Amino acid sequence: MGLFHFLRSEKKRRAAAEKAAAAASEDYAAAYTDAVAATRRAATREAAERIAAAAPPKHAPAAPKAATAPPGLARGAHPPHTPTPSSAAHKAVPAAPTPKPEAAVMRRTYTVRSGDSLLAIARQELGNEARWRELYAMNRSVIGSNPELIHPGQVLILPG
Repeated sequence: MGLFHFLRSEKKRRAAAEKAAAAASEDYAAAYTDAVAATRRAATREAAERIAAAAPPKHAPAAPKAATAPPGLARGAHPPHTPTPSSAAHKAVPAAPTPKPEAAVMRRTYTVRSGDSLLAIARQELGNEARWRELYAMNRSVIGSNPELIHPGQVLILPG
């Protein structure tokens, strides 16, 4: 056997070894992918079972009632809902408290005099001239679109 035949046989051995390694790698990848998919399916199934076990039991739908209305209720009208501890009505956000009449009386006001500006009023009445924007925002309907133009006699509401 010559050198040429030896090199060619060595090349064939390497090719065969690489082909076997590639086949083994493909087999491993397929087995790994299958195992991952099976694990995911099992985990999903277990999660669904846990959720189903934690959920409250489902009740069968009630049979439709006869179309007779209680006395005082028009046919087709629904009776008023009475909240129960399991309904969401008791979890509703309470309504905002209604303002008391005393709150309107206790509001501070300022009557504009000649030479006044919102800056000067904020400095004198609120203690901080930077609050003139707050003063303007509260009295925009009285002052108008130009905060620099205020007239003597205008009554401004002072912020708290």
